[in-house]
Amino acid sequence: MENQYFPHLASPITINGLTFKNRIFGAPMSNPELDAECHMRKEEIAFHENRARGGLASVCIGLGIVDPVGRTHTKEITLYDRMSLPSLKEAANAMHHHNCNAVMELAHGGKYGNARSQKESEYAAILGPNDEVNPEGLRVTAMTEQDIFHAADAFAEGAKLAQDAGFDMVLVHGGHGWLLGQFMSPTMNHRTDRWGGSLENRMRFPLLVIEKIREKCGPRFPIEYRMSGAELIQGGYTIEEGVKMAEMLDGKVDIIHVSAGVHEDPDAFVVTHPSMFIEHGCNVYLAAEVKKHVKTPVATLGGLNDPAMMEEILASGKADIIEIARQSLCDPYFPEKAFSGHADDITKCCRCFTCFYNYLTNRTFCCAFNPVIGNELENKSAFPPAKHKTVAVIGGGPGGMEAAITAARRGHDVTLYEKNDRLGGQLLAEQYIPFKQDMYNFVKVLEGRLASEYVKVETGVEMTPEKAAALHADVVIVAAGAKPLIPPVDGIDKDIVSGLDALHHEEPQLGQRVVILGGGLVGAEVGIYLDQLGKDVTIVEMKDDWAADAYFMHKNAMNIYVRDSDIKIYCKTTAKAVTDEGLLVTTEDGSEKLLAADSILLATGMRADRDFIDSFYNTAPRVFEVGDCIRPGRVLEAVQTGYYRALDI
Repeated sequence: MENQYFPHLASPITINGLTFKNRIFGAPMSNPELDAECHMRKEEIAFHENRARGGLASVCIGLGIVDPVGRTHTKEITLYDRMSLPSLKEAANAMHHHNCNAVMELAHGGKYGNARSQKESEYAAILGPNDEVNPEGLRVTAMTEQDIFHAADAFAEGAKLAQDAGFDMVLVHGGHGWLLGQFMSPTMNHRTDRWGGSLENRMRFPLLVIEKIREKCGPRFPIEYRMSGAELIQGGYTIEEGVKMAEMLDGKVDIIHVSAGVHEDPDAFVVTHPSMFIEHGCNVYLAAEVKKHVKTPVATLGGLNDPAMMEEILASGKADIIEIARQSLCDPYFPEKAFSGHADDITKCCRCFTCFYNYLTNRTFCCAFNPVIGNELENKSAFPPAKHKTVAVIGGGPGGMEAAITAARRGHDVTLYEKNDRLGGQLLAEQYIPFKQDMYNFVKVLEGRLASEYVKVETGVEMTPEKAAALHADVVIVAAGAKPLIPPVDGIDKDIVSGLDALHHEEPQLGQRVVILGGGLVGAEVGIYLDQLGKDVTIVEMKDDWAADAYFMHKNAMNIYVRDSDIKIYCKTTAKAVTDEGLLVTTEDGSEKLLAADSILLATGMRADRDFIDSFYNTAPRVFEVGDCIRPGRVLEAVQTGYYRALDI
């Protein structure tokens, strides 16, 4: 279903397997203050979470610096420091509470590195494309081939740290005169080797960085590349060359984010960050021109604060994605207001630069129109009394139940709909597993809470978008879970193959010899359970280790059990075909082997049914997603997203 107010702006988009709930992304905003080690404090996390709460599809935390020599001032997130991981994990979790994808910007200051954080000395390491003196009067040393490859590896390591922290995407900063932009620029790159001169040579370093990130993080980790469509400085490249750059990025990155200008030029700065004297959307023409020449989704920005203008940009094909920064401070809730028919209540950013002034002078977050900005932490728990709403929750797993309970506790009228005849979702599989009884008991506890909070529960009701829309609810919460991932293996549809629903019985509907296809956490735990029942268990896993997604202490406990059991585990092994005799696999050494089986149990993971989930968009003024229908995960993520989304009502 389409949003009746802004159908293009409200429509979801999937980028390299990652779904964004609408087309409004939070552009990078960096932190004026951090702790002494340049790790995020709870204050900074609360600031970015406040941006996420109001409906943005993603929020990008700016200026994650990938190398010490790339720092441009004293307070930038140190992605080269592994100890940044805890605070980054907390930040990513905060975004996910609101079904908002977490994005980290990867940056390197290049010739502006250390300029604001270190006085020149014989030890000052400032690297850039050329030997020169930078605008701060500090010496810059031309990067050697070794320096370039070191920096590319640093970008990859920074991306991997963000990925490990739970971030959903990285944004590589190749615009505004940062290091990669310095190499791309004909005015800043005067090299005569293979890293300078022709456009192909100037783009070699940015493309190397992208290649290194892919190698480190895998092909399914989305990369957004930020570039200046035009430099807007004397002698700088124009949109014509910007298009050629975008064409070289096309197909290698997942989003081409088209900005403008060079930070260090005062005239260009107020176009990069449009002042009130420049028309709204002043840089959209750059993205529109790029989009004519590439297949990769294109993001645009430039002083945008009106959802009607944003809608027109998308509807007319100028861009695929809208990115905003200052507007998300002025009114973090403007996406939800727009999509629910309350656009007239949006506080629009007036581009007064109050936020920039306070950022640069007293190092605080601030907004002239929004008193919460800079005080997000103390306001985080100051939830106003809920205005009574009718809420429909679709899905009775732990995430849906938690959302229903929390919404009811806030005074809303809540009905929960579950297509099966029992609540519990995937936790029902734990009912007969001895070492998982406490998890199954959690279902019973949640059922008791639903009753005590007077949540109406309707089981055996399979909801459709039409049925949901006919409820005329104020809020629809989609907690529809995920569906099993069926690998493309010959014969996978044979009767010998079973799903995890075979465990929904006191006596599993499986033969004596069981091969488990999929050796992640779920497959390993199921293998232990079946071994306890006396089954002959074999686990097949494609990765180089089994239960790689398990917490390390839990993995240790499982390892102790497996070590003393008869469970056989084949890692680096790929399923080739299912036969009547068992599973034919290709082992680590490349040889084929038939693993005899009476039953083959699929534990190859889950995936969100995006077609089904997306069909519920706009069935109510506000539609939220919780749990596995966002991204399959643990009970932790399901319960947390259910709780926090209900607080957003």
